[in-house]
Amino acid sequence: MIEIDGSYGEGGGQVLRTSLSLAAITGEPIRISGIRAGRKKPGLAAQHLTAVRAAARICNAQLQGDALGSMLLEFIPGSAVQAGIYTFDVSKAQVGGSAGAIALVLQTILLPLALASGNSQITLKGGTHVNFSPTVTYIEQVYLPILQRMGVEAQVKLGAWGWFPQGGGEVELQVHGGGKLNGIDLLERGDLQQVRGLAVVTELPSHIPQRMANRAENLLREAHLKVAIHALRERGIAPGAGIFLTAEYENSLTGFGGFGRLRLSAETVAEIACQQLLEFHHTGAAVDEHLADQLLLPAALASQESYYRVAEVSRHLTTNAAVIEQFGLAQIRVNEAEKIVSVKSLTR
Repeated sequence: MIEIDGSYGEGGGQVLRTSLSLAAITGEPIRISGIRAGRKKPGLAAQHLTAVRAAARICNAQLQGDALGSMLLEFIPGSAVQAGIYTFDVSKAQVGGSAGAIALVLQTILLPLALASGNSQITLKGGTHVNFSPTVTYIEQVYLPILQRMGVEAQVKLGAWGWFPQGGGEVELQVHGGGKLNGIDLLERGDLQQVRGLAVVTELPSHIPQRMANRAENLLREAHLKVAIHALRERGIAPGAGIFLTAEYENSLTGFGGFGRLRLSAETVAEIACQQLLEFHHTGAAVDEHLADQLLLPAALASQESYYRVAEVSRHLTTNAAVIEQFGLAQIRVNEAEKIVSVKSLTR
């Protein structure tokens, strides 16, 4: 049984998600202690507990410690990963519901199902666009297109928007199994082709997304970027607002967003997202800070070596690298001076 210290490095949920994915893929039993010890509320929150149970479901794993707030988990796979039709609802993980991030559950089970034999259809319910996690828009427009270049065939369809704290969002994920993963070269991003965006509200007046879109377009055009942003009113169970920008380069993609809240103007929300995008743009890097650690796992499972240049070497990145290396699957080198990551599989 592989012993994993959940408090290592940044001490967050990435340690848990990567460990669950690799346990399902390899069939290795794991014990994780100190889960999310680095967080204000340590242990399993609703989205983490849902991810645990989702990973267990697809490989018939035995569980110990799968409870809200648990800081110790045993996960013993009972079979190879099984493709199929699944539903996982974050809101059912705790009394009163939850807006826990759907994207974190999706990232836990995506690669195991993509490498399994057969196709899968997964319904995910909970928070689709919440702070401190990838949004479903980021998954759809950045994460999945980059993974497609590595051999992962998956599509996501947003059925309803779910914001914090009410949640209520829904996503359909289609995964085509039997994939073989290839390495990726993202050392150079090439020229910027365009910035496209969505300014979205649910249960709020239509002038709000239009104001977000107008402000973002003005700021990005002032920076001499080609931009097109759509203002939309969409379906959701509660009021919510946000703007989500995707920058398309010749060889790469990145995305940033801003969320509305009380006493924060639509224009300020747009400015937050634009500032993040422009700061990344000026780094010259091919891979944003968040994608940098999310690429490690598919790169570790790929048949060729991967290389990419990152905007920032974060603790999420170095922590995730250490977890992956515990499974003996890959050698990961992080050149902090050059901000270059290289990942070489040891098993393929």
